[in-house]
Amino acid sequence: MPEIRLEHVTKRWGKFYAVDDLSMVIQDNAFVTLLGPSGCGKTTTLRMIAGLETPTSGRITIGDKVVFDSALGINIPASKRKVGFLFQNYALWPNMTVYDNIAFGLSNLKEPMPKVDFEAKNAARLAEILKKPDDVVKVLEECRDKNGKLDEKKAHLKLIDAFTISLFTAKKLFAYHVESGKDLSGEITALQAKAEGARKSAQAGGGELNENFELVENGQVVTEVRKMTKEEIDLTVRRVSRIVKIGMFMDRYPAELSGGQQQRVAIARTLAPEPSVLFMDEPLSNLDAKLRLEMRYELQRLHLETGSTFVYVTHDQMEAMTLATQICLIDNGVLQQYDAPLTVYHQPSNLFVADFVGNPSINFVEARGSQQADGAIALTLFQNRRAEFYPARPLELTNWFQARDQEVQAQAAEHQKRAEDKNYVEKGNKDEVFRYHIAKVVEEDDSLQEEPVLSNQDLVLGIRPEFLEITSDGGLDGEIYGAMPTGMESTIKVRVDDFLLTGVVFGSTLFSLGSKVRLDISSSNIMLFDRQSGRCITQGSLRFL
Repeated sequence: MPEIRLEHVTKRWGKFYAVDDLSMVIQDNAFVTLLGPSGCGKTTTLRMIAGLETPTSGRITIGDKVVFDSALGINIPASKRKVGFLFQNYALWPNMTVYDNIAFGLSNLKEPMPKVDFEAKNAARLAEILKKPDDVVKVLEECRDKNGKLDEKKAHLKLIDAFTISLFTAKKLFAYHVESGKDLSGEITALQAKAEGARKSAQAGGGELNENFELVENGQVVTEVRKMTKEEIDLTVRRVSRIVKIGMFMDRYPAELSGGQQQRVAIARTLAPEPSVLFMDEPLSNLDAKLRLEMRYELQRLHLETGSTFVYVTHDQMEAMTLATQICLIDNGVLQQYDAPLTVYHQPSNLFVADFVGNPSINFVEARGSQQADGAIALTLFQNRRAEFYPARPLELTNWFQARDQEVQAQAAEHQKRAEDKNYVEKGNKDEVFRYHIAKVVEEDDSLQEEPVLSNQDLVLGIRPEFLEITSDGGLDGEIYGAMPTGMESTIKVRVDDFLLTGVVFGSTLFSLGSKVRLDISSSNIMLFDRQSGRCITQGSLRFL
């Protein structure tokens, strides 16, 4: 499967930037989720790769083929990019059966395909099957009704699945009445002779037929621009229906199917042309919670079985975390982080990423601090409580702040350089440092407060709920403010001074509101953020004094 490369891809309408200078590489056979809040640019990115939206500028490569380049004027249409697109609303034809919905796109496909002797191929396949009559009889015996009569329709379907053949070939096979026990040696000989005659005819013309009965000349498979035959279409439809497990619904109409079944039909239709890349735009959003969970497993299995590259748009972080090999997290059209799911969770690049990924949400705690001679960072947090933060890796805060300032200056210089270009358009939807939420007993109206003057001493701690531990010797005292047991675990709110911390406690412990507890924050993955830039400085552990 091909690698997908985006280089400085931008899409804007006027001064609104839907996608802003996006560069990323999607590895072959990856399952990438485009994640972010509504309106962040996920679907626009997907549509630009698929060819359904034209970028304002940039370059897009699928495999070794450049499909878009603004500088060179290249823009290959969607139909030529060998990609599949699965829409949110399934887009099934209500007046067509499941079979016809899947086959519709195939019947209109016309492109270079191998030149195949289908009659010889089917004859050889039938001869091969008839040589093992016991296998055929075994299948047919499963298709008798309570009166012992063979159900022809059921037999056709069983033969299709048992021998991976088309409906047309299954009908021919059934017509031999293998179950009668008659001698079929003459028919087998005739079928073999037909296949062998085709091979000799090809040789007389200067070519040969390979194992798939494709015409080969000078070591190369001969191609011709043609439509798929009914045989090929049927084989393809049956193949994808087996993959998504809808073979029993072929004669039904979409209205007769459940939401999950309709989704499977839509997936089968998308897979039928064998796209090298499969794009999905929130395909599970219309399903209920149980069906969504089931379909996640199905999509995982499909990705493994098809070997295709999947690019999946969602705003549901649970889908992104469970399905993806890589998460591309976008906000305001800008790439925030592109990493493996657990890396995004445990090592977020900034406050936005840390807040967006995780359920329940991360605890943000504002602090002021400075680094000590031993490398630890002395902090003051909550209402003048003191603690020490120990970085997991050696850290020199002064050097980190210097590097930050240099990067900010370089970005400003680059922005000034771009602004001098006559074609440059100033971004209307400005990028700002993410305004994180501090949970308090009495919420404050941020709109009535002036923006604080920040220094390098202003920091933010990011504490995942599972890092909160209730223990008798904890270094922090608190009060149970709320508790929501779910059976396997409880989500609790703990009041510390006037602040609220969210924790997850595993087990069936019952908590009484108002009860006093001791807390510990037991993890080496507590995040330390720079409040000015919102960037993650490092991870480490915390000890209250």
